[in-house]
Amino acid sequence: MEKKIVYFENSGAENTDRVIELVKERKEELGIENIVVASVSGLTSVKVLESMPDAQIVSITHHAGFQGGDELELDPKYIEKLENAGVPVYIGSHSLSGVGRGISNKFGGVTPVEIIAGTLRLFSQGVKVCVEISVMGADAGLIPTDKEVIAIGGTAKGADTAVVLKPAHMGNFFDLKINEIIAMPRP
Repeated sequence: MEKKIVYFENSGAENTDRVIELVKERKEELGIENIVVASVSGLTSVKVLESMPDAQIVSITHHAGFQGGDELELDPKYIEKLENAGVPVYIGSHSLSGVGRGISNKFGGVTPVEIIAGTLRLFSQGVKVCVEISVMGADAGLIPTDKEVIAIGGTAKGADTAVVLKPAHMGNFFDLKINEIIAMPRP
């Protein structure tokens, strides 16, 4: 089998629209129904929804206090659009850091999950994010683990990475399989 991978010269939000086009094309080719999207404010998930209203979309964002304080970074206008369309918005701790990061921050050192995250970042930040949100979505019961899904992630804002994968729950993390890279930035 031969498939193309699109490599972006730069990471970041400037690639979002192209990633969504590529995801839509691959979704249709493979007959994939479920798309999990990393979206801090909700904007990227809204863009995916507008492009693929027939998809089963899940929007994943990080926990309150990620940037300090107790605030969420979700934009109420985007969340309203997603909720009105029936798109679940999951707020939770990162599956590849969570309490482990708190331990490292307090006592130093590194935890095994941080090593996994660092290894995935060897590909790109977006690949790490795609794996992470897939585990989070699976653990929340929002995406299936018995079939392929498309995960969309990025670096800071917007989307610059998309992968086809078979998700797994945190408890059996190494059953997760990355089957295809649709797009990613060159490091």
